[in-house]
Amino acid sequence: MLAVNRRTLMMGAAAVTAYATVRSDYVFAQAMEGPFKQVPLPYASDKNEPHIDKMTMEIHHGRHHVAFINNLNNAAKDNADLFKKPIHELLANLSSAPENLRGVLRNSGGGHANHTMFWQVMGGAGGAPTGAIAAAINDGFGDFGKLQETFNARGTAVFGSGWAFVVSDKAGKLSLVTTPNQDNPLMNGQMPIFGNDVWEHAYYLKYQNRRADYMKSWWNVVNWDVINQRYADAKAGKFTV
Repeated sequence: MLAVNRRTLMMGAAAVTAYATVRSDYVFAQAMEGPFKQVPLPYASDKNEPHIDKMTMEIHHGRHHVAFINNLNNAAKDNADLFKKPIHELLANLSSAPENLRGVLRNSGGGHANHTMFWQVMGGAGGAPTGAIAAAINDGFGDFGKLQETFNARGTAVFGSGWAFVVSDKAGKLSLVTTPNQDNPLMNGQMPIFGNDVWEHAYYLKYQNRRADYMKSWWNVVNWDVINQRYADAKAGKFTV
């Protein structure tokens, strides 16, 4: 009995040590030097609870997003002139980039842009949209309820990893698109107004394989003030991340 208890205690101590190591890695994780920067979350990492847990936010922002930034900054070492351009310009003109750099721009550049948008459009109180975006949603989708239903269904149905976006053209017309992996709508001449990350790392700690539950719950944290500003930018011809 004593041996069992000692083994249990030792396993517990090892688990605590491993967790402390993980947390230490997170605390000191930083983006490498280069033209692309990791911007702090615009709210506390627990702001989206209980819908998105604090640890998921910390790992997602502090590791996954940083990895994309580091890949870009590493590529920029030998391609300084190209990478002086902001990421939205690089994505909007992906076909003009050197062929050997299109992969890192599509994957890591898209990931950087997608996540920069993602942090911005959360941290809110959810609920029904207000302002110009509310009218645009009614025009484009019938009403907000229909948008939610279609958005959730299509995001849940994405095979593997990807994103669900509401995008705008330059006339302010909204549409719904899904993209694989880290592809960004700017690559297709569309401004991402808001979107939800359906990679497993965005929800697995809390929802496991229940992506549909995550999709439904995510609407409780959207920030309609930020989304309205993004929509105003799109209508003004300012297509950015």
